[in-house]
Amino acid sequence: MSRNEIIFENVSVNFGEKQVLKDLNLTIKQGEVIGIMGASGIGKTTFAKVLLGLLKPSTGKVVGLENKKFSAVFQEDRLCEGFDAITNVKMVLPTDIGTEQVEKEFSKVHLTDYKGKSVSKLSGGMKRRVAIVRAVMRKSDVIILDEPLKGLDEILKEQVISYLKESLSGRTVILVTHDKSDLEALHAKLLFLS
Repeated sequence: MSRNEIIFENVSVNFGEKQVLKDLNLTIKQGEVIGIMGASGIGKTTFAKVLLGLLKPSTGKVVGLENKKFSAVFQEDRLCEGFDAITNVKMVLPTDIGTEQVEKEFSKVHLTDYKGKSVSKLSGGMKRRVAIVRAVMRKSDVIILDEPLKGLDEILKEQVISYLKESLSGRTVILVTHDKSDLEALHAKLLFLS
């Protein structure tokens, strides 16, 4: 095992009688883009939560998580509604990253006009883009994107995909989606959960 790999060894996750992941074996190499697909309720988000350490496997283990920095865009918004968009991004960044750098990233996903607006006043698609910028700017080793393009129209989707391709080079990316075209656009290696 390379120290840059993350390895799932016979990982299973049970919720009571229901087994969501069963004997998953997977090696994720540094810089790989892995696309997770499968039917609703099959365990895609559970996989992401195990990877983040938010959920322990019922059996098996995940090796290689130590000393890795993670960032994530969850299916549900995890933004602080009482703060503006800029503050939501800056609160997870080192103090040496200034407002101008965040504004530059916002311009790449067409959020410039909304940077000072309270997150509670933003549309769902705008909130997704704030969350994406926040996750990307955190400079993590592994970024988990759980349905990141949900709620975006086709034009914005293309712009955000372009932003992700430009910004995530060399980082390990886990993309959970129902849309195979998202995986193809990001050149993701497919893991189909069934």
